Amino acid sequence: MSSPRGPGARLASFVGHDLIRQLKLVESVFFIAVLPTALFLMFGALAEWGDAQVGNGNMVAHTMLSMALYGAVTATTAIAGSAAVERQLGWGRQLSLTALSGTAYMLGKAIVAVCVAVLPVALIYAVGAATGAELDGAWRWAASAGLTLLAAVPFAFYGLAAALLFRSEAAVGAASGMLVVFSFLGNLFMPLNGLLLDIGRFTPLYGPGVLARWPMMEGKVVATDGSVTTDPLWAAVLSVTVWTLVFLGICLLANRRRTSR
Repeated sequence: MSSPRGPGARLASFVGHDLIRQLKLVESVFFIAVLPTALFLMFGALAEWGDAQVGNGNMVAHTMLSMALYGAVTATTAIAGSAAVERQLGWGRQLSLTALSGTAYMLGKAIVAVCVAVLPVALIYAVGAATGAELDGAWRWAASAGLTLLAAVPFAFYGLAAALLFRSEAAVGAASGMLVVFSFLGNLFMPLNGLLLDIGRFTPLYGPGVLARWPMMEGKVVATDGSVTTDPLWAAVLSVTVWTLVFLGICLLANRRRTSR
């Protein structure tokens, strides 16, 4: 049996304590879980067109998947950004007084970010199941939830980049606020068409949205005028990959600039 003072035990202890601390932040939980759920109820469960069949489900489920992704990326952005701010405010010096290394701290924060991202996904899925969301087959529920969490991970680099560039909690808040714009252009809030849809395909949340909805829509996009287009899977994967590299590159450059001073 490993010692309770081992690295794994210390990491688990940190993750447990920080996760509880994050869940006690009422304002954070509200924006991460409650607000996306309220948006789902307004634009999905209570919408007149909610029962309309689309893809392998109905429009209630379509909105459910979009809002779950919005909540998940909000979580990963906020948690990762707060980790960078904490380190810049001197948390690293506090860590040196404990047995937890800086690498373990960042790994722990990453685990906490994914755990917190589960909260809006689980809540919105539960509300969706209770308010008429339909997906053909239980595996589509599970696959879309897994893809949603996977697609939200790159936005940890986005939150980290914002914190490293501007070094303040306000910057992380602004980055979270920009997710509203990205979500609109990413076709999460309402169906787009024409020029807006063409522009949206090149924005950070478009690819993740296509991936999260793939088990249901298989790449099909229904525009406001009723027309249907199809995004290939490779394009969604490429979009997620490119934006992940962009966010990661900004993190590396910002960190190098900070350490060189």
